[in-house]
Parts: sequence; C-alpha cells; structure tokens
Amino acid sequence: MSRISKYPVEIPGKVEISLTDAKVTVKGPLGELHHVINSDVKIERNENALQVRPANNSKQAKAMSGTMRSLLANMVEGVAKGFEKKLTLVGVGYRAQMDGKNLNLNLGYSHSILHNIPQDIKIETPSATEILIKGIDKQKVGQVAAEVRAYRKPEPYKGKGVRYSDEVVILKEAKKK
Repeated sequence: MSRISKYPVEIPGKVEISLTDAKVTVKGPLGELHHVINSDVKIERNENALQVRPANNSKQAKAMSGTMRSLLANMVEGVAKGFEKKLTLVGVGYRAQMDGKNLNLNLGYSHSILHNIPQDIKIETPSATEILIKGIDKQKVGQVAAEVRAYRKPEPYKGKGVRYSDEVVILKEAKKK
C-alpha cells in the first residue's frame, strides 16, 4: 500500500466536500474543483477528514490510492489557500507586463510574445522582471508557469532567461583561449 495514502486528508472548516461514486467536488472560499474518482480507489469520509484506500489488492490500486490522496489534499489546499508560482526574468531588456487578458513578454527576440491566460488563472507583474502566477488548481498553475518558462529557458553560460524564483542555475565556465 502507498505510504502516503495511510494519512488522512484534513478538511478545514470553511471547505465543503461532496462525494458520489464517480466524482468528488471540493468547494471553498476561493472556488470549486471537481475530480473523477478512479475505480481502483475507495474514499471514506470521517467527521473532518477523508481517508483514501485501495479498492482491491492489486499493485495499480495501491499506487492510485497514494495518487488520489495527493490530488485530494491539493484540491483542499487550493480552494482554502490557493497556489502561486513566482517567475523571474534575467537578462538585459527582458520585461513582462499584462496586456488585457494576455501576458506580454519581451525576451530578447525580434518580436514580443503574447501568452493567453486560462480563465481560472490570475497573473500579476509586481515589477517588470517578476511574474506571479496564482490559482486554485495546482496542476494548472504549474503548467502555465512551465509554458511561460519554456519561451526562454535559462542558459548555462550567462544565466539569462525565465526561471522560477527558487531555481538555482549553475553557470558553466566559458571556453578558455
């Protein structure tokens, strides 16, 4: 059995969870999330906690119990607190700014890049070289951050590019004459 699925998912007071046979819905102050329950997993609700158990003794069911528990914990945390990723632009002339519902990026190319923002994601630019991506769905926040970073990944010689704020880029030494 997955070790992580042994731990229950605590439900804060301001979060409501409704379980059906095939779907779980989590409502909170920041929004609402839905997820389809895998048939290899059983979810039991106690007073203020959810317990995830494998439906049978197969290897697949045991693995899915841990995955489902992590997804439920992320859903509960997302509707209660939300998630955010911070990106930093490193390079001369690299800028980011909001342009209506799009993110306008100048990353050293001959043209600027317009990135469409999904409807349930909020992006802020506190400064010209910082991007703050917020949302209730951890997977979508991470996906949008990865898409923005993919426009210009940090290069290993000068470190220029789009990087996560906590990312460490190890610089290579330049070629010697």
